[in-house]
Amino acid sequence: MMNAQEFSSTIFDLAPVAMWLEDFSGVKEQFDLWRSEGVTDLRSFLLADLQRVAACSQKISVLAVNAKTLELFEAQSFETLVGGLCNIFRGEMLQSHVNELVALWEGRTEFSGTAINYTLGGRRLDIQLRGVVLPGHEASWDRLLLTTEDVTAREEARRQEERQRRYAEGMFEHSPVSLWVEDFSRIKILLDGIRHRGIVDFQVFLDVHPEFVQQCMSEISVLDVNQATLDLFCAPDRQTLHQRIGEVFRDDMEKHFRGQLVELWNERLFHQREVLNYALDGSERHVLLQFSVFPGHEHDWSLVQVALTDITARKKAEAYLEYLGKHDVLTRLYNRAFYMDEINRLERKSLRPVSAIIIDLNGLKEANDESGHDAGDSLLRRMGEVLNSVVSQPNHAARIGGDEFAVLMPGADEIAASAMVDTINELLKINNQFYSSSPLSVAIGVATSHQGETIEAMVKRADLGMYEHKKAHYAATASVGTLHAKHGV
Repeated sequence: MMNAQEFSSTIFDLAPVAMWLEDFSGVKEQFDLWRSEGVTDLRSFLLADLQRVAACSQKISVLAVNAKTLELFEAQSFETLVGGLCNIFRGEMLQSHVNELVALWEGRTEFSGTAINYTLGGRRLDIQLRGVVLPGHEASWDRLLLTTEDVTAREEARRQEERQRRYAEGMFEHSPVSLWVEDFSRIKILLDGIRHRGIVDFQVFLDVHPEFVQQCMSEISVLDVNQATLDLFCAPDRQTLHQRIGEVFRDDMEKHFRGQLVELWNERLFHQREVLNYALDGSERHVLLQFSVFPGHEHDWSLVQVALTDITARKKAEAYLEYLGKHDVLTRLYNRAFYMDEINRLERKSLRPVSAIIIDLNGLKEANDESGHDAGDSLLRRMGEVLNSVVSQPNHAARIGGDEFAVLMPGADEIAASAMVDTINELLKINNQFYSSSPLSVAIGVATSHQGETIEAMVKRADLGMYEHKKAHYAATASVGTLHAKHGV
């Protein structure tokens, strides 16, 4: 039968965990010396000079190790292991060793922690270290039992998870697209409640209960936003954005959100649409909104991501292209293409009467020939300013030729058309007071549709009236020229 000492030796050697029996008496003597020299805060004392930690380590004697220790550290024998301790305990080990020394300094007989060791072959090990002063050796510390459990796989998994977390956070925070993480769970509860009431046509329900859209909007919980969101909406920080969120989502946003609710009702958990938001400085932000419920949260919508891509510049470009398609850049009036479309639209409509004013700018060719095209362009711009200031919806003013303009007046009779002509003439007089050296001169024709007359025929009558006015103008100009010549002027 094996005695107690033999049994303990067998247990030690056959233990499935690496075990070390060490003598820390030299460390205790060093501690006693430092105490006599007035050291009270050992942690600060050691961290001030890590060579002091190394000095303590050198005073530890390894008395025995078990077979698992030799296997873990790739040592062929106890002597090989002890001879290679400087390769096993290195680098970060000194930092973690501080905690063990401080525990002993403070009178504790047990300690634990994590450390980095290396096998004799150079492989890095994450170690879970536990130590205990054996009973009866508390006064001298000449027998400490330590276990070094290999937790490399666990720690590597933790580090991998940490890397993935940091990667995800980095992707979120540094994304050039505005990202919002939100909780839509209360909205799902509201929609489920509607279904349970037997509602089938959700569109009709929203028509009858428009307040439901506002109710759902108020139930959105914003969990986080990234830096691109703060930049997009001119917010100094997340708290300010959350406090002023009503300034971002306003006006037409309710209409867009209604569309989102319909998508969710139809169980489309990923959808996109163009919406209009506002920055905190009041400026418009046209964005492409992409909504997606995070995988694993389809049952409650407690985690959703909303990505907002700023398309304001694109929208402005589209608006400008649309403007160019309908407007004359020089005068800022509508162009001939818009004018022809409006003629066709009025032809199809039953609204009558319709009046038209055709205006021709006198002397444009002469101004171009004598003073250059800049002078002619100036006359055209001034004509545009006059018409833009007097013509407003539902009427439209257009430049329909090089020096020809038109005003279409849906629903206007002869009296309204005549009043418009008078107003144009008055504004021309005022404008000419500021440009006395190059006055605007125009020929005007006006017509109002007759019963059964087409819009095109009515416009031709106005055009003929303008030409009659123009002939009269040039005839009068020629007469004045002849008169001046006769009298030698």
